[in-house]
Amino acid sequence: MHKKIRVFFLALPVIAGNLSFFAQDSGTSYSETERLSVDDRRKFDYFFHEAMNAKATNQFDAVYDYLDRCMAIDSTNANVLYELGNCYNSIGSKNKAINYYRKATGYDSDNYYYNMAYGTMCLEFKQYSDAIEQFEKLVAKDSDNADLYIYLSEAYRMDGDLKSAVSTLDKLEQIVGLNEKTSIRKYQLYTMMKQEKQAFAEIRKYIDKYPNEIKYHILLGDLYMQAEKKNEAYMVYSRAKSIDPDDPYLISSMAEYYQQTGNKDAAEDELHIALVSPKMDIDTKLSILAQYVGTLQRTRKDTQTANSLFDTLMTQHPQEPKLNLMYGNLLMMQSKKEDARFQYQLFAEANPTNPLGWEQMLYTTFPDSIDLSIKVCSQALSYIADQPQFYFYLGVSQYMKENYEGALDTLQKGVAYVDENNTKLVADFYGQIGDLYYRMEKPDSAFAIYDKALAYDPNNLGVLNNYSYYLSLAKKNLDKAERMSSITIKAEPSNPTYLDTYGWVLFEQGAYSIAEIYIENAIKYSEEKKEDISAEVFEHYGDVLYKTDKPEKALEYWIKAKEKGNSRSKTLEKKIETKTYIEQ
Repeated sequence: MHKKIRVFFLALPVIAGNLSFFAQDSGTSYSETERLSVDDRRKFDYFFHEAMNAKATNQFDAVYDYLDRCMAIDSTNANVLYELGNCYNSIGSKNKAINYYRKATGYDSDNYYYNMAYGTMCLEFKQYSDAIEQFEKLVAKDSDNADLYIYLSEAYRMDGDLKSAVSTLDKLEQIVGLNEKTSIRKYQLYTMMKQEKQAFAEIRKYIDKYPNEIKYHILLGDLYMQAEKKNEAYMVYSRAKSIDPDDPYLISSMAEYYQQTGNKDAAEDELHIALVSPKMDIDTKLSILAQYVGTLQRTRKDTQTANSLFDTLMTQHPQEPKLNLMYGNLLMMQSKKEDARFQYQLFAEANPTNPLGWEQMLYTTFPDSIDLSIKVCSQALSYIADQPQFYFYLGVSQYMKENYEGALDTLQKGVAYVDENNTKLVADFYGQIGDLYYRMEKPDSAFAIYDKALAYDPNNLGVLNNYSYYLSLAKKNLDKAERMSSITIKAEPSNPTYLDTYGWVLFEQGAYSIAEIYIENAIKYSEEKKEDISAEVFEHYGDVLYKTDKPEKALEYWIKAKEKGNSRSKTLEKKIETKTYIEQ
């Protein structure tokens, strides 16, 4: 069969789009509006209120129309300019948005929301000096607003003025006192300035103030580890042990320390202590295990050292499905699919309406075991009948078992549950349905369904390939077939299937010399990738060789096609017998 079955530093919040309901809720900051006639002022107020009503009901086209009418009456009204900025920001037209925000602040320089919108947009446009100007102005007007100092500090940092970024956070500390997040930011800034002494002093302030709070000792030790200062980290962890040797987070940090210093046995001992600790909840234990497995992967160590830790935890928490799920993921990393499937099954049986467990089970079966895949999908659908992914894989599995009627019924049921906004999945469903129609010898129905699939996703490579190939076999719409097939080889120029399809379309168009190049490359890339080459491709190459006056080489490839033993060709035997190309 020619076709392939398709399977499937500080983050500042965006202010501008979120403050629009908290700015002025009418056109009360008038500028020129104050000089409008009574009639124009009434019109202005009417259009503005209608714009806000439309905004409340998400009628965004109407919002723009009403604001545009406001602008025709008074083009200097700051509130209208601000709302237009929000409109353009919401549709991703950032250049227009920042211009409207800039104009709004020009006509009303005291408004908090206009300045915040313009300032944050300036950060996005890397106009840091303008952003700093806006936030400095806001801080001067509202010196108790802690958030403003964070924005101003970040603007300084992004502008490269790290010293001012730190001094801004120092002012913030004078207002709100010691704050862990602020200190971490200052630590990061000092680190960037290569002032390590000041950086670690920021964290030591907490230890000096709260000497018995173990979390600050652990934090300092962890930061030393990040800075590759392992001796200093060990000394801090050791002092933390004198406070509480059984603290699970300290144990976790110590395990990381031992892992990074090559003492694997000590690392496992620490983790074992943490996992049996009654002080630690199951979610924290799972988080520690995940972190440990991640460390093993990063350092390219054998992840199987974590298996005994999972066994310990499972003995302690035998009825915890989340543990089964995570253990299954670890076993999948180790290519132990059957063991992983057992763990996923335990999770799925405990949470039958959660698709995750069934999906993970499916990853262990498809496409290696089609019968098991059918069983998993059927079980999943018996609990959650509205999940299209299980219809899709069930249908594909039935297709691979040549149960075409069953597969068609499954896929037609499943596509009804796909959100139409998920155009790629809709197209995949219709692509498979088209393939089924073709396999059931209903080519016209197949072609109509392929067109429907491409209406949802015009770049679905699987559909484009199969549609173009089947058109070439039918010798219909070859120009359309060539256009569709050309998209696939531009997207994946070394894909043997797509190369063969394109070559065969060119063959049917009579472009034999070019066709030879593409089908020859299809064979070459299959050999390089150690992929099986179908009888169909060998026969195609023989046909094109014959047409380019290489009859002896053509016969060689026709014989290769026959030796594959799975040819569907009606004329292959005669070609070999007569040593002549015979059209299908």
